[in-house]
Formats: sequence, C-alpha cells, structure tokens
Amino acid sequence: MENIKIKAIITGTTGMVGEGVLHECLLHPAVDAVLVINRKPCGVIHPKLKEIIHHDFYDLSAIEDQLSGYNACYFCLGVSSVGMKEPEYYKLTYTLTMQVAQTLSRLNTDMTFCYVSGGGTDSTEKGRSMWARVKGKTENDLMKLPFKQVFAFRPGYMHPTKELKNTLSYYKYLSWMYPFFRAVFPNFVSTLAELGLAMINVTRFGYSKAIIDVKDIIILSKMQ
Repeated sequence: MENIKIKAIITGTTGMVGEGVLHECLLHPAVDAVLVINRKPCGVIHPKLKEIIHHDFYDLSAIEDQLSGYNACYFCLGVSSVGMKEPEYYKLTYTLTMQVAQTLSRLNTDMTFCYVSGGGTDSTEKGRSMWARVKGKTENDLMKLPFKQVFAFRPGYMHPTKELKNTLSYYKYLSWMYPFFRAVFPNFVSTLAELGLAMINVTRFGYSKAIIDVKDIIILSKMQ
C-alpha cells in the first residue's frame, strides 16, 4: 500500500488550508498528479497541477468527465459560521460537501476522501453549537458513502507555511507564539505542513481511526 501513487483532487486551494495542502502535494514524491477545482484561479503553476475553474459546486455535471481516475480527495473548502444563520451555514457546509462527495464516490470507488472538519465537532449532531452539529452531520454522512476510506480531520491551531499567500491576516499576530503553543498545548497545535503530510500518508498507509485529531495528524505526518 505504501507504494501507491496518489492522484489527488483538492478543493479550497484559494484559502489558507487548501493552499498549504496543495503545497505539500506538489513537493511530495508519492503524489503523481493534482487536480484543483476552484471558482477563481489559485495562481500556482506546476507540472503536476491541473486546474478547473467551476463556479457551481452544487452541480458538477459539466465537469464530471474530468473527475474520474483519482484516488484521493483533500476537501479543504469551508466557511466560518460567524454571523451566519443555520440554514445558510448548512447549505454551504453540509449540502455543498455532500454534493461534491457523492459525485466523486460514484466516479472513483478507489478514492480516499479527507474532509477538513474542526476541533469540537459534534458527532452526536444534537449539541447546542450550531456549527459543531452541522460539521458532525457532514462527517457522519461522508462516512456512509462508498469510498475506499473516509477520514475527518479535526485540526486546531495550524502554524502557517512560510511564503504562502493565503495565510489569514491575524496569524501574523500569533505566529511568534507558536513554540509556546506547541509546548503547552501539544494536542491542539500542529503545522499546516503536518496536515498536508498527514493527508498524503493516510492515503498511502490508512489509519486505525476515521476521526483524525491533532495528535493523529502529527503521528501521520511522520509516517514513511
């Protein structure tokens, strides 16, 4: 299994997390090809990389013929729930993710699907936190799709990768604290590079758990 050559679809590469995951995939020798699907160009040019500009993630029928032959999806597309009512957040988080995942699971039965969720996600779907319930339902229903493997990644604070352009602005005020955070809160702090490597390695080697917490991200990032 470790000799697998990865052909990955990545969403969300115009955001911080997706850009960081894409960066690790382009560097990694086990990744043969990457397809990114974006609403606007990500601005990255690389021999491994193909980009499709597509505006409606609720309907992929126009590009379906370009989505088969891949064995990994790193789903990094997401929105903050701040200021959002539940119906809007549900549509942008649950409905959109499931539309993409259902299409990909139909076209690629050998696919490992990695979903960027969040620490504190509510697997019971019954808690008081709206975003945590919606993320929990998304995780649960992704696990029911006929993929080869599905993993829900629940990162905490992610130290950004230097020189990438989509790092969130407030990170410049926090980055100097990273060594302190890592030492004091080791189960809540990783790097963005470790997240990308963990997704690549979980595709190559599998893992004993479907819910990937920060400590699992760090373990997976070191697998060889």
